[in-house]
Amino acid sequence: MGLNLITGPANAGKVALLLRRYLDALPQEPYLIVPNRSDVEERERELLEIQPALLGGSIVTFDDLFKRIARGGSESRQVATETQQALIVRRALAGQSLNGLGRSARFGGFADALLSTVGELESGLLDPNDLEGELAGLYAAYRAELDRLNLWDRDLLRRHAADRVAGELDAWGGEPVFAYGFEDLTGAEWALLQALAGRSEVTVSMPYEPGRAAFVSLRRTMEDLAALADGRIDELPPAFDQVAEPALAHLERTLFAEAPPEAPPIDGALRFFESAGKRGALELVGDELLSLLRSGVEPEQIGLICPSLERWQAPLETAFGTLGVPYALEAYVRFDRTAFGQALLSLLRFAWLGGGRADLYAFLRSPYSGLTRQNVDFLEGRLRGRAVQTPDRVEEETMRLRDGQLLPVLEALRGAPTPLDAVAGLAAFMLRSAYGLEAPPVGELSQQDIRAHESVMRLVAELRGWSELDGSLSPEEVVAALERAEVRRSSPGEAGRIAVIDLLRARTRRFEIVFVLGLEEGSLPRRGHESPFLGDDARRDLDERSRARLIRPDQVARDRYLFYAACTRASRRLYLVREAATDEGSPREPSPFWDEVQAVFPKDDVARWTRRRPLSDLTWPLEDAPTERERLRSVALRAAADAGAADAIATANGWQRRLGRALQAFERPTRLTHPQVLAELARKTTYGVTELERFAECSSIWFFDRVIDPKSIDGEVDARLRGSIAHQVLYRFYSGLPKELGTDRVEPDRVEDAVAFLSRCLDEAVAKGVRLELTELEARELRHGLWRDLEAFVREEAAADMPLLPRRFEVLFGSERSAPELQRGLELAPGMTLSGKIDRIDVDPFSARGIVQDYKAGKHAHSAVQIEQEKKLQIPLYMLVLRDLVGIEPLGGLYRPLSGERKARGLLRAEAKDDGIPGFAKNDYLDEEAFWGQVERARDVAVDIVERMRKGDVRHDPKSGDCPTWCELWSMCRVRRA
Repeated sequence: MGLNLITGPANAGKVALLLRRYLDALPQEPYLIVPNRSDVEERERELLEIQPALLGGSIVTFDDLFKRIARGGSESRQVATETQQALIVRRALAGQSLNGLGRSARFGGFADALLSTVGELESGLLDPNDLEGELAGLYAAYRAELDRLNLWDRDLLRRHAADRVAGELDAWGGEPVFAYGFEDLTGAEWALLQALAGRSEVTVSMPYEPGRAAFVSLRRTMEDLAALADGRIDELPPAFDQVAEPALAHLERTLFAEAPPEAPPIDGALRFFESAGKRGALELVGDELLSLLRSGVEPEQIGLICPSLERWQAPLETAFGTLGVPYALEAYVRFDRTAFGQALLSLLRFAWLGGGRADLYAFLRSPYSGLTRQNVDFLEGRLRGRAVQTPDRVEEETMRLRDGQLLPVLEALRGAPTPLDAVAGLAAFMLRSAYGLEAPPVGELSQQDIRAHESVMRLVAELRGWSELDGSLSPEEVVAALERAEVRRSSPGEAGRIAVIDLLRARTRRFEIVFVLGLEEGSLPRRGHESPFLGDDARRDLDERSRARLIRPDQVARDRYLFYAACTRASRRLYLVREAATDEGSPREPSPFWDEVQAVFPKDDVARWTRRRPLSDLTWPLEDAPTERERLRSVALRAAADAGAADAIATANGWQRRLGRALQAFERPTRLTHPQVLAELARKTTYGVTELERFAECSSIWFFDRVIDPKSIDGEVDARLRGSIAHQVLYRFYSGLPKELGTDRVEPDRVEDAVAFLSRCLDEAVAKGVRLELTELEARELRHGLWRDLEAFVREEAAADMPLLPRRFEVLFGSERSAPELQRGLELAPGMTLSGKIDRIDVDPFSARGIVQDYKAGKHAHSAVQIEQEKKLQIPLYMLVLRDLVGIEPLGGLYRPLSGERKARGLLRAEAKDDGIPGFAKNDYLDEEAFWGQVERARDVAVDIVERMRKGDVRHDPKSGDCPTWCELWSMCRVRRA
């Protein structure tokens, strides 16, 4: 009895020797302890290659062994699952006075961090009375809750098993124990090994070489095991050179050495990749992977090792998905980040937690709802256009649009006996709706959905167990548990796929070819993070008092060992990959580990096997492009320098049409040429003045805004809605003023009565003019903003000394709804008629002379000079309408801003400055020749615009030269935005 220790560097044959001894001990029913569940099958296959039949023995994880020992005792409890533990810690927190921690405890991360700390304390065999302060109280509350429910958690089970082996003779029958892959032992694991070593033969394999920097983080564990072994140590010599390339064997012997000996030639066994940005680095790796696969390397013999799978997951999906690289990410993903989980949780939030339209329609739009996309588009479009948001109104309107039909899935959800029954039924419904019952689901996406469904059903079973222990669960608790659930991305060692693993999982794997990613400063070595509940000083103090083994190895030393282990996983070729710059071009320093590897070999040899892809390389060289898409991009780039060669390559490969489209992507002609479109434009005879101004802004804006006419699906309170309501209020106010106050204008002595009337007009306009379902806050904000501007506008009008009276409002011309004398519109030229609406006409007491006033919802008004420079046609053309259609002599036209300083500007006749329109900006008054000359030039501009419209002469011609920042149509424009 006792402990036997097998040590040596990586690939020295430690595990092989351990497995041989395990096979020799098969008649004694030995136990082989492996690090992970996935290692169980791998070791079984490896053992069966040595011995055709395994008639005895057990291959288990530490958790399996702890469980077997604990279950053999008289005092055994059910073990709480991770989900149940999360509920327990939240119940424990609910009964505690948290003092200064109360604000932090509101967030979900607080309970998770506490649960992690409690697990560490339990694994260190510590009790609440070993601690002090608030942590002791929280830990005691958690343990009390476990006792109340008569449960253990995983770490308490481990503690009970270790105590049982140490104190009960029948706890262990003397079976030999073999273990490997455990560089950091918890207090419970160490206690179990000590106890087993006193009851049977225990053999442990441990990677270690004294004096080497790569193994510094393992020193404490090694010293403890060596003391327990008491001299029974097998130190194996290096043997990596027997299975690996000379350069890789040399790297294993000299990595992190202060004075490495002379190196053999790299000879392609070690390669360095440098690129700009994560995407560039992964494209470089993806290109190499495709080359390896085409050369005959089996995907299972290639491994990608990342410092953090979570940070690399999205870039991997983008880059490898584009290149078609088969890979399997050996990790778990949160349930709420899967498509299945997002759809299920969206419906639960709507049904149980008061979610809005977005939650319900996120589910209905998914393939799991059973509704067609066309049907959902129709329903959601109607609701979004009216800004229907609240749950009751969303459901009511959805039913109305479905001719009174209920949503069966909602009815089933609400009719279920319990929330857990509802979740189980919903998950089954979703899977049936997506894939039917006629044939089994196939494909990568369906596998992910099935795994997500399995995760839901496991969680439901766990929560049912909790309900039996502690009563029913609230819907909020069920949703929170679902959000934290995890779904397995892929199985370890999937056939036909390249394994993507993290540094920790890589320790026990073997590959012919390995890529190590993330070798930049800040990525590796990683930054250490201190627990918010248990700082490093507290850990050190507890270790000194109880040997709880809570002290963590230095993060740099730990990552140094993990990097060493990653570099020794490859037997044929090792690739080290780093970002030399960010996606924006900022340089990134290499990881110190990168420099350590390069220091082992001569600089010229390293340079020979270094491959770089700078940020300026927008495409691959044609001969190196990994896919047809990349080859086509390369040909398109070559066309800029050698069009003939590019055309020849495209012709030879049948890419002529695709190349032509690529080259013309930002040079497509914008002129309209389709005969039917031109015929329709030529038939048009009436044009709105705002349409002409739109064309003057940019003919492309006119084309999309007025011809294509895209609509916004979401109804919202925007500037257009505010302006429309403001116009309605002012129309109601001024047209009703004579009847309400007996006067045509706002008199200074009756301004308060006028303001009261304005308030009623505003209420009526908001009630009738807003068809959106606004929240109370949105409605108040809309009314307050309008009232602030309109009240100030009216008060300023009362204080102004204007001889003209507001008499005509919302004057339509050029349309069937116009007054009979105005229906013909203003003739700009033969076959060209102008239509529009004048906001307000102020006239003298005899209605012989007048001015046009045009309300502007913004703060800015255009001067006479700006009207001509910026081709503002409204005021000049309205002068012609006033003279030729309305029959009033025009004195000018004004833009009236409703907010800001509200300074009126416009185009005015100087002869009426004193008796008709006094008090405006002096530069806006023009003499007769200048005034009518500007009006006629505006008519000429309008005629030119109409002629261009009829010819389909659409260009990219913003009047300022560059696209205006306010334009929202640029994404649809067929030319590049400036």
